[in-house]
Amino acid sequence: MKDIMDKLSLDQQITLDDIPELDLYMDQVIQLFEKKYDDAKRNEDEKILTKTMINNYAKGKLFYPIKNKKYSKEHIILISLIYQLKGALSINDIKKTLDGINHRIMEDQLDIDEFYNRFLQIIGKNAEGFKEDVLRKEEVVEQAVQTMSSGKDDELEQILLIASLVNMSNYYRRTAEKLVDQLAEKE
Repeated sequence: MKDIMDKLSLDQQITLDDIPELDLYMDQVIQLFEKKYDDAKRNEDEKILTKTMINNYAKGKLFYPIKNKKYSKEHIILISLIYQLKGALSINDIKKTLDGINHRIMEDQLDIDEFYNRFLQIIGKNAEGFKEDVLRKEEVVEQAVQTMSSGKDDELEQILLIASLVNMSNYYRRTAEKLVDQLAEKE
């Protein structure tokens, strides 16, 4: 399990130091994301970010309009947030979640660098807690399988662990969706 968690590259995040101060063209944004998250891909064919994805985010108004076909540091931060959110939330939920941030950025009412640094700190702590939690779940599953059968059964353990992790993922996703709904109600 430790090998699997290492392969997840949970510590790989786009930091403020990774984002150039000057605006980037779409291809440069894609290169930045591909380079940073390459180790996190499930297989070689997986795309981290594509032109179509970015265009869809723009059409869906997930971030405020770009200027002169270039993406600012703030846009890249927003695209990074979208990248993190898209694994669990629908595009509509991501839009609802980021609407307030987009508005605050355009009104110059948010220090987006500080906000993003806080986000990175939180997900760093989340990664530590996640690793500990998965190892605890692995122990619980091993004990459960041993008590139901005549000893160790790697396949049953793996299936139960998969089911347990997916179950927890669903709990987290559903909780996040309820929070998105609260945001939408406030607006």
